[in-house]
Amino acid sequence: MASERPLLIPSPRIPNTQELFTVPVLLDLFSGMESKNQAENSSSVEATLNSSSRRSVLSNQSKASAGNSIREVSFADMGSKPVRHGSRGADSEGLSMSQREFSDDDARLIYINDPLKTNERFEFAGNSVRTSKYSFITFLPRNLFEQFHRVAYIYFLVIAVLNQLPQLAVFGRGVSVLPLSFVLLVTAVKDAYEDYRRHRSDRIENNRLASVFVNDQFQLKKWKEIQVGEIIKIHASETLPCDIVLLSTSDPTGVAYVQTVNLDGESNLKTRYAKQETLYKMPDKEKVGGLIKCEKPNRNIYGFHANMEIDGKKLSLGPSNIVLRGCELKNTEWALGVAVYAGLETKAMLNNSGAPSKRSRLETHMNIEIIILSLFLIALCTVVSICALVWILRHREELDNLPYYRKRDYSETKEEDYNYVGWGWEIVFTFLMSVIVFQIMIPISLYISMELVRVGQAYFMIRDSEMYDEASNSRFQCRSLNINEDLGQIKYIFSDKTGTLTENKMEFQRVSIWGVDYSGANSQTEQVGYSVQVEGKDIRPKMKVKTDLALLRLSNSKNDTEERKHVHDFFLALAACNTIVPLVTDTSDPTVKMIDYQGESPDEQALVYAAAAYGFMLIERTSGHIVIDIQGERQRFNVLGLHEFDSDRKRMSVILGCPDKTVRVFVKGADTSMFSVIDKSLNMNIMRATESHLHDYSSLGLRTLVIGMRELSASEFEQWHSSFDAASTALIGRAALLRKVASTVENNLCILGSSAIEDKLQKGVPEAIESLRTAGIKVWVLTGDKQETAISIGYSSKLLTNKMTQIVINNHSKESCRRSLEDAIVMSKKLMTVDGVTDNTRGSSEAGRSPMALIIDGTSLVYILDTELEEQLFQLASKCSVVLCCRVAPLQKAGIVALVKNRTSDMTLAIGDGANDVSMIQMADVGVGISGQEGRQAVMASDFAMGQFRFLVPLLLVHGHWNYQRMGYMILYNFYRNAVMVFVLFWFVLYTCFTLTTAINEWSSMLYSIIYTSLPTIVVGVLDKNLSRRTLLKYPQLYEAGLRQECYNTKLFWLTMVDTLWQSVAIFFIPCYAYWDSTIDISSLGDLWILAVVILVNLHLAIDVIRWTWVTHAAIWGSIIATFICVVIIDCVPTLIGYWAIFEVSKTGTFWLCLLAIVITGLIPRFIVKYLYQYYSPCDVQIAREAEKLGNLREVGDVQIEMNPILDHPRR
Repeated sequence: MASERPLLIPSPRIPNTQELFTVPVLLDLFSGMESKNQAENSSSVEATLNSSSRRSVLSNQSKASAGNSIREVSFADMGSKPVRHGSRGADSEGLSMSQREFSDDDARLIYINDPLKTNERFEFAGNSVRTSKYSFITFLPRNLFEQFHRVAYIYFLVIAVLNQLPQLAVFGRGVSVLPLSFVLLVTAVKDAYEDYRRHRSDRIENNRLASVFVNDQFQLKKWKEIQVGEIIKIHASETLPCDIVLLSTSDPTGVAYVQTVNLDGESNLKTRYAKQETLYKMPDKEKVGGLIKCEKPNRNIYGFHANMEIDGKKLSLGPSNIVLRGCELKNTEWALGVAVYAGLETKAMLNNSGAPSKRSRLETHMNIEIIILSLFLIALCTVVSICALVWILRHREELDNLPYYRKRDYSETKEEDYNYVGWGWEIVFTFLMSVIVFQIMIPISLYISMELVRVGQAYFMIRDSEMYDEASNSRFQCRSLNINEDLGQIKYIFSDKTGTLTENKMEFQRVSIWGVDYSGANSQTEQVGYSVQVEGKDIRPKMKVKTDLALLRLSNSKNDTEERKHVHDFFLALAACNTIVPLVTDTSDPTVKMIDYQGESPDEQALVYAAAAYGFMLIERTSGHIVIDIQGERQRFNVLGLHEFDSDRKRMSVILGCPDKTVRVFVKGADTSMFSVIDKSLNMNIMRATESHLHDYSSLGLRTLVIGMRELSASEFEQWHSSFDAASTALIGRAALLRKVASTVENNLCILGSSAIEDKLQKGVPEAIESLRTAGIKVWVLTGDKQETAISIGYSSKLLTNKMTQIVINNHSKESCRRSLEDAIVMSKKLMTVDGVTDNTRGSSEAGRSPMALIIDGTSLVYILDTELEEQLFQLASKCSVVLCCRVAPLQKAGIVALVKNRTSDMTLAIGDGANDVSMIQMADVGVGISGQEGRQAVMASDFAMGQFRFLVPLLLVHGHWNYQRMGYMILYNFYRNAVMVFVLFWFVLYTCFTLTTAINEWSSMLYSIIYTSLPTIVVGVLDKNLSRRTLLKYPQLYEAGLRQECYNTKLFWLTMVDTLWQSVAIFFIPCYAYWDSTIDISSLGDLWILAVVILVNLHLAIDVIRWTWVTHAAIWGSIIATFICVVIIDCVPTLIGYWAIFEVSKTGTFWLCLLAIVITGLIPRFIVKYLYQYYSPCDVQIAREAEKLGNLREVGDVQIEMNPILDHPRR
């Protein structure tokens, strides 16, 4: 079995490197660096370097500070001040304390190994976690409170309460509350089961054991009993129970390796460091004490800001000194740490917010129809009340003796009046009773039906093998069940590039060194790889890299030429200026081992593998030095300083003490930031050549970095060291101070060259984009890459074509942006006029116009977004087929989405894979996260998650189309089936002196929406398919049915209501006139009516079913049979009104003839309208479905089918 361990060898003295510096001050300063197992190093080599194009890991808070990590190196023989090495100092505006500076008043005080004193003043949270929502006591009130947030539930509660009043009792008091109770019960049971699972998970988590220092020894203690301030010992492969600051590790240099897969999904090992001052403090051998002053709990998992006071020293703590709850200790035997955040205050729990909650566009539109139905209900009740008033006034003298309305009570010896309060109150009571009788006009079962249908739809989306990603072994995830149908109405897609359209797996392709382009024309396609000998083992890089033969010969050359020196410095920078951790893995050959470079940035990994291929192999990293094998000679470089990449500087630097007794700073970063710090007094020809090469590389879609270097004098280093020492211990403004310190060494650089890395397109991206655009969806790409890189990717992904007119906006002032926008709008109008497209034909297809592509950079957006220029940008962008935004920040991505979302009624979808895509994903109507190389931040913020961009095609064109069609039909059908019942009751009221007597048994009325008609609706909503997957994928234009809102719109609603009115007339009046002169009792007629309604609405549904399955047959015909059985059972109960009625009425032929006549009369108009509509004015879906029915898809496959145009939605 392959083993894996970090290649961190206790550094032996390297030949010829005993004396590092000739400068006297530095010679004394660094003379103590070579002692074996020195206690010189503490934290923090840990860095999150992102290349020039890689997006910052801190996302929707935009320029977020990741805090500061400090490394200290002390020198025993001199007793000089410690040398602290800083990392990221990006100051920023975030949401958490970790992203801002804090004062003493904001600080959290933790006394090391003294939990009692720590919790004396402020009792911090215990380590018990609770993800459940309810307790046994709070479940009922809290769950009911949450459910009654739905206004419809309050409506039905009021109805149930009104029915309890004697004056208004229409149904039995128990029966009236059953529908609402059933819906509440089903939802409560679902919520209770989900919460039970959370309780069980919490119980398992809280009862796990950890080794905690208690009573002068380490003892096993349950996680839930751990307190802030206690010292915890973690062993290899154990999970951390809380957030701890490292005190010591089994590694002599204080390094610990952790895996954060449970926190952010990243499987690469991260390095964390203990401080030098605490490295050898063992609580079981000596008393350990001190004070940690840190920020208050916050959600920023990438930042930590604190100081530690121990043995009279104040030490700075950063993100590389803290290990978070949920991380696993790897490749480290043990680690000691003090708990600083516990339980619900840990960063992991603060980020455990769950999936976002959104409401679908269809449900929002449905509320309008609900209001219309409510108004219609009020109208019906008003009509009944007015008619009742007229009737009462006309019959006021006869009220005492009328059979339907008796005022006087003759049952007693003494005659008494009924409780008659006058015609005014009688009308009020009549109105309220009408509301009770007609209450099902608002379908209470619709809400629970929609939830069940969405669950079923999500199940089939998750189980779809076409959306299963084998590479990551991940299935499609449906994190939000509320917006499944919105997937069928997407008009705009906003996509990230790196990791979303591309694989985010970097391959080193080209390099420019000292103005010479090594383009790889003579490259080796199969590079054996450089190898070194360590302890008799042959160690080779795990990844093979294509190399340029000329450059390889030059790097291997022993000639001491100027050209070779530049090559040497360039690859030394690639091997050293990073945070890569080398790990060794076994192979099947015991004499050969593979070195695997672990790092958070794929760019860094590619560069280090490239350096190894050219003979500069990084083989060892500790917290204070690195060892690089350079052409067979191991050389040790002391890492004297490290400034991590941040989104403000857009570069990274490392300060090395080199074997040739010099101190050098190596810097790499984005071209825009690097050229501003290059010494322009040097060879300008080299700089211009490098700029030309960078342009060529970007045009090929390659990701570029610029590398520079300079030597530091003793005085410069001393100045940097003292400045950094002051900045790293500052409580106020530390981030800004560290960034300022970095700028003192990151200037006047000598340019070494540039690198070019290829981030290949994901499989199927060009085809996916082409299908989406054919479907009428506009795809916009928002990326942090250079313009040339983004344009190149646009061509390779078929987003851009040669037929497009490109409009490029790159400006550096608001006024120039205004002029560019105005000129672009004028040009776009001219292009549209030339092609015969005017504003009067906005709804026409874009097929006839010359397509335009807008390309705009982040600098221009700074002056456009949130200003009056936004409107002009929208006007221009809406006329373009493609919009490509380059060099954009995370908040600018969200701003672009808001630009469209706030000005149109079109649905937007945002898709990304990184933390910097979170703001965009949350801003869009639908957010999709890619489970990629950059962790799970995007996934955790998304509504849906998947493994590849190409899965958008089946998600939208297939499942989105199906979900929208099913849900739209189901909503209209629910309105129809309930309205039919209400109209039948209404017609009966008109024939019973407006007394609101009901012919239909109260139990049948209650079961109508629960048993008689609910199941077929749900089954059809989950299983029906109006078109096959093959057809939908072959003709993407069919997706436009959702954009045109063909399945649910106001016109369809009113047509449905007209059909409902006609069917109710057939149901009521055919039996009414058939039995007009008979002596049939009211219960028998009521049984006939309820059976007729159930049969008719189920046959209505059966007519519209496209794909029949055995489940559909069972649901529809089973519901009809179940209705007969229920009616029989109800009429068999002697205590209920209508005892034995169904048996008497069903004996006659009139009963069955009435049922047949009702079905025929009620459905014939629907048949006729459907025939005429489909024959004379078929839609695209109907044409495709007809082709499927006839089996002619293969024959018509090559025929161009003209699809209906999409009408642009009105602007908001």
